[in-house]
This record gives sequence, structure tokens and C-alpha cells, in this order.
Amino acid sequence: MTPDTPLRYGTVTRLLHWLMAACFAVMLATAVIWNLTDADWVGGLYGVHKSFGFILMVLIVLRILWALANAAKRPPSDSAAAKLGHIALYVLMFAVPLIGMIRQYGGGRGSLKVFGIQVMQGAPEKIEWMANLGNQWHGSAAWLLYALVFGHIVMVAVHKMRGHDVLPRMIGTQK
Repeated sequence: MTPDTPLRYGTVTRLLHWLMAACFAVMLATAVIWNLTDADWVGGLYGVHKSFGFILMVLIVLRILWALANAAKRPPSDSAAAKLGHIALYVLMFAVPLIGMIRQYGGGRGSLKVFGIQVMQGAPEKIEWMANLGNQWHGSAAWLLYALVFGHIVMVAVHKMRGHDVLPRMIGTQK
């Protein structure tokens, strides 16, 4: 297991990054499917979406704690814009599942089950402000998060085209 260094991210950082990327891909896929079809089987995706959302919440908390503990050891940001972009990503990666969990609790939808295992009770009655917060902001913030993720990926390509390949720092091939 390798630690974070000023030249590359270590094993734990990379594992958290790529696990979250895979989870976000599942979340995006379910959201796109919901918006493209109203077939009966689509309702079965809600459990998958909520399960991966809860996993993402756990992973982002771990990732934030890990990043704070290793801040001095990590590769520095290339610019103020990169630093602000990463901060915005972290804020939204935390806020989107949190808002979803608030909606789940107060929306009268029952308990939160992660792959069939109950991890959180729902409120006994609908709590309007919680339901409204989730209904108003969960989806919008998620689409904003995906726009930032797309920008993040584009900037990796831009760096490569400009001769400063940053991807090896996150795939572990840079020494």
C-alpha cells in the first residue's frame, strides 16, 4: 500500500476515488433511465439508486477525512481554479446524498434500505420541509455535480494535450 506523495495519490486515495466514480456511474445511469423511459421495471431502480447513494455518503465522509488527514502529503492543485473546482466537487458529493437521505427520512417513504438491509428509519409522518428540500434540490444538485464531474474529466484531457498528464497521479503509474 502506497501513501500519498506530492507526485501521486496513494492506494487509499485512489481506491476511494475510483469506487466513488463507479458508484456515480450507477447513480447517473439510473437517473438517465428514469428520464428516458416510464417502463414498469424502472421503479425497481429506486432501491439500487438509494443503496448506491448511501454507499456514496459513507465513501465521501471517509474520503473527506482521509483528504484532510493527508492534505500536506498530496499533489498540489495546479491552479486556484482547480482547487476551487475540487472544493465544489467535494461539497456537492457530500450534499447530494445528504439531501437525498433527508428526503428519505422526512418524505413519508419509509425506512432506507441498502440492498435490503435497513440502515435508517423513516419519520412516522411526512415532514414537509424535508420532503420539499429533497424534491427541490436533490436532482438539481446532482445534475450540477455531474456537470462538474464532466468538467473534471475534460480538464484531465486538457492537461494531457498541454503536455502535463495528471491522470497517472490517480491511476498510480507516476513515480
